[in-house]
Amino acid sequence: MDTFANNPAVTYARYIAACNERRFNDLSEFIATDVEGVRSGFGGYRDGLRDITVAFPDFNWQIEELIVEGLSMAARLTDTGTHHGGFGGIAPTGRHVRIQELAVYRIDNDGKIARCWGDLEAALRSELLTGEV
Repeated sequence: MDTFANNPAVTYARYIAACNERRFNDLSEFIATDVEGVRSGFGGYRDGLRDITVAFPDFNWQIEELIVEGLSMAARLTDTGTHHGGFGGIAPTGRHVRIQELAVYRIDNDGKIARCWGDLEAALRSELLTGEV
């Protein structure tokens, strides 16, 4: 099986496909149990992604660029979706958003995401509140 350690581009495409297909429980193939980030632990990480798709039922991640250096990866994504549920204290607006997302990952020795730094939630909030990212 491909992992981020041995085939990062293929594995990342499979990870994004699982997110777009809402197969969040399958993400344990890609995410470490003790992942750190905005929401830590596998459950927190998974629930954070799920919360976005509840607020934006048609949310879609599209890979624009992936840079890999050793056990670090950086991804630039274009994200789109329509705001139909509460998100970050913002009531549904019905607005369609299109944002650029930057995510930086650290891969562990098992080839899974162990740390994720990203601007997704902040970029979405900014877009909904100001129309600017």
